Amino acid sequence: MKKPSKKATIGIVIAAVVVVIGIAAAVFGPMIYRDVIAEPAAEAPALEIESTTPSAADASTLAGSWTVASGSYAGYRVDEVLNGTDVTVTGRTETVSGTLTTTETELTAADITVDVASIATDEQRRDEYFRSEALDTAANPEATFTLDEPVAALDGLADGTQATIPATGTLTLNGVSQQVTIDLTAGLDGDNVQVAGSIPVTFADYGVEAPNLGFVSVEPTGSVEFLLVLERA
Repeated sequence: MKKPSKKATIGIVIAAVVVVIGIAAAVFGPMIYRDVIAEPAAEAPALEIESTTPSAADASTLAGSWTVASGSYAGYRVDEVLNGTDVTVTGRTETVSGTLTTTETELTAADITVDVASIATDEQRRDEYFRSEALDTAANPEATFTLDEPVAALDGLADGTQATIPATGTLTLNGVSQQVTIDLTAGLDGDNVQVAGSIPVTFADYGVEAPNLGFVSVEPTGSVEFLLVLERA
């Protein structure tokens, strides 16, 4: 049998190397993307309390009206599967507005609005798909949360403690409204109040089909997350 020429042998070796690289890219590429290229998922929202000592004017009561102030943000957390590799993705926006009303011991009303069209991740193409395909942000650019019933759990905040408050409200996303139950974490930060929370969502409940592009798919559930910094109206 005629031995392959040196040139043919080199060609075979190069082809084998290319195949190996291709296999390695398919196997390890998603993990490299997750661990090296992609930005890490943001931490879950948590209170960022600098001082639990209220001013003299605010120490006596929490009653009144509050508005969402600078430092607030909202967004989502989802899990993608990229060629079999799990990647957690978080999107954030600081375009959040709203008002809350309290007595000394109760949260009696809350209306929060989030500009979902401005939510961004580390990948522009993902964001464009989110705005035009996953959600129709041209038709429904905002998401809202409205408290459905008073929450009697605010006593103690004026003493510098934090409270976990189970609340029931209506979340409107993609033009669809669903009643949700959420645990809010609240704390006094000097003259302001901070509230953090996460709302589990099933996308189909809001008329959203979780994207599946073959090489990458999104799990059918995720969460809406937020941190609200509230100042007196």
